[in-house]
Amino acid sequence: MKYFFVILRIFIGLVFLVSGFEKSVSPYQNFLYALQGYQFLPSFLEIAVAKIVPWIELLIGVFLVLGLWTRQALFAAAVMFTGFIIIVGQALIRGIDLAECGCFGEWIHIPPQGVIVMDAASLIVCLVLLKKLSLAQTWSLDSRLPSA
Repeated sequence: MKYFFVILRIFIGLVFLVSGFEKSVSPYQNFLYALQGYQFLPSFLEIAVAKIVPWIELLIGVFLVLGLWTRQALFAAAVMFTGFIIIVGQALIRGIDLAECGCFGEWIHIPPQGVIVMDAASLIVCLVLLKKLSLAQTWSLDSRLPSA
């Protein structure tokens, strides 16, 4: 059963790795265009968010796959999923017409309703992993490094 939690941790990490990698190797304007579609952020923040969020996603993904600073990475992932749910949810509530979320750049296209379900399920997984942290840290760098 403990390997199930490891698989979940690595899966969430891979979601962030794929999402962050695609956006970080593509021109930031691609993600900026998706962000602007949500009509959520003030325009002066959109460029900064479009340039920074992909790298945050990439780092969270690396930390979760490796199991390094697992508690902090899971917490950061939970915060990110919560933010994604709020941003996509407000767009749906306001009736903003979004063909797809832009979450995975040009690689994977998911409709906003599917994103809400995926992010909510992923948030629940993160919370469960935080609750069962010792099991999630099996096969992790955390379990191999001396604790501070």
